Amino acid sequence: MNSASAIVVSNLTKTVSTQAGQLTILKGINLEVKSGETVAILGPSGSGKSTLLGLLAALDSPTSGEILLDGVSLTGLSEEQKADIRKQKLSFIFQSFMLVETLTALENVMLPAELAGIADAKQKALAMLDKVGLSHRLSHLPSQLSGGEQQRVAIARAFIANPKVLFADEPTGNLDHANGTMIADMLFELNAEQHTTLILVTHDNELAHLCQRQLVMNAGELSETVIDVAKEPVQ
Repeated sequence: MNSASAIVVSNLTKTVSTQAGQLTILKGINLEVKSGETVAILGPSGSGKSTLLGLLAALDSPTSGEILLDGVSLTGLSEEQKADIRKQKLSFIFQSFMLVETLTALENVMLPAELAGIADAKQKALAMLDKVGLSHRLSHLPSQLSGGEQQRVAIARAFIANPKVLFADEPTGNLDHANGTMIADMLFELNAEQHTTLILVTHDNELAHLCQRQLVMNAGELSETVIDVAKEPVQ
């Protein structure tokens, strides 16, 4: 694992206005993730996991504090600059797959490579779909694919541009156990192959245990933990 830091978070807070007044979602988060490290974030619903993920991924701005992403501060960047960082350095895998419904499996995987200006996008997409066992489903639309197949397309899409950091939000949450296990195996195999930094949000202790570190978010605060895979998932 490279000793350089992929992400450094300093005293991060996020406060939003509600009908009842100001609500602090994140309270002084400090976090360092080394390049190539795999980190799981667990915690109950409403604890701030998704908010933190959105801030780390430059999809939202904090109320205070700083995020360094691959050595670049996200503070003060324009939306266009943030979009460029996401395009060049980040990838995402979502619980609900988030494929473009009007594009085929091949076209969905090609899309981020084309946006990033990568040469031979089609050949790279073909190779990625072969790695996830979908060479026979290239021309199928998402509606013609099973949930497990859609998430395999999403994994191929996430890795095609060799991202610096991959954010995965409940990547097995919509799948049965067999498909979830298969998806987890593919995710971590490709992650190890590309030495990608992985930040994973999940309720599944078993999935979290595949990561090198496990963190727990509770009431807007983040702490290290040692998880027991024999226990029920954190809800």
